[in-house]
Amino acid sequence: MPDARESAAGELEELLLGGPRRYTRLEVARLAGMPAERTQRLWRALGFADVPDDDPAFTDADVAALGRLEALIDSGFVDPETEASIARAMGQSLSRLADWQTDMLAAALAEADSDPADPGADVRAAVASTQLLLPVMRELQDYIWRRHLAANAGRLFLSSPGALDRRELAVGFADLVGYTTRSRGMGGRELGRMVEDFEGLAADVIARHHGRVVKTVGDGVLFTCLSPVDAVEIGLQLPVEWDAADRPPLRVGAAYGPVLTRLGDVYSPVVNLASRLTAIARPSTVLVDQALAQQLRGVRAYRVRPLRRVSVRGYDHLQPWLVRRRVTGDDELPAFEDLLDEIADDVLDRPDGDPPAG
Repeated sequence: MPDARESAAGELEELLLGGPRRYTRLEVARLAGMPAERTQRLWRALGFADVPDDDPAFTDADVAALGRLEALIDSGFVDPETEASIARAMGQSLSRLADWQTDMLAAALAEADSDPADPGADVRAAVASTQLLLPVMRELQDYIWRRHLAANAGRLFLSSPGALDRRELAVGFADLVGYTTRSRGMGGRELGRMVEDFEGLAADVIARHHGRVVKTVGDGVLFTCLSPVDAVEIGLQLPVEWDAADRPPLRVGAAYGPVLTRLGDVYSPVVNLASRLTAIARPSTVLVDQALAQQLRGVRAYRVRPLRRVSVRGYDHLQPWLVRRRVTGDDELPAFEDLLDEIADDVLDRPDGDPPAG
């Protein structure tokens, strides 16, 4: 007979899966009226590992989900050729959310008093907590999803038909300088706290300036903005708010131009250019490309300065532009700064960004 801990774990699994596991992969395909190869492709796209053909790993909820997907395809909203891509995008996003929620529940259980005489008490507590939290989290996730849909709905009326996925955007990267070296000497909890602080601050600053976080990768964050000025504000503000003696410094690179947006991600040479600029930026500085520097012309809040050309992967003679905030009255040599502004304008007037002769 299963012990109390196994029994409670099974109860938690059924609660999360919406019922007991009862179907094999082939049975699910038959019940859903889909080819077995297609259901396996979708299963993998969602991020789940293969299961043996004779393993009853699937539930009635799995059959119902495939039926809903079929209804979406029949409606014309989802194209059969893109169903796996959509499943992959949803799986990656929700997998990370599930990881965080599991960690949160584990931390709560770790703080609870354990009873050595009742080894299944912690799992039963997890079941009880999940029963309370599951509907609340489901409603909250639905609300956030709808709000994001509403925030993006304006694009439906601002773009020409067929061009919703191609837009002029500012793309920015921010990453922690020396993250790999510093992380080697940190404990897991300390490192996790630093990464969480970084991601939290980045999300706050980016949202404050009308940007969107595309993705975070440990020591870096990729974001986009409709406005180049907003992207620069994010780049200037992030290192300032992040700055602390016990934190590695932050650097930012940004570029501007046509970007393809697909399934929540962004694709364009502009993205690669922003990444290269970030890699060569000094700590606590912001570098931008020629196109973004052009967008800052006439914006008195900033000074832009052309730096020496560099060769990086994919770009033989990349022209970086340093952006800093213009503060009234802090120039020791205002005439010299004005001269540098004129030189910068001269460089920007040249289509290829070549420096003026002499």
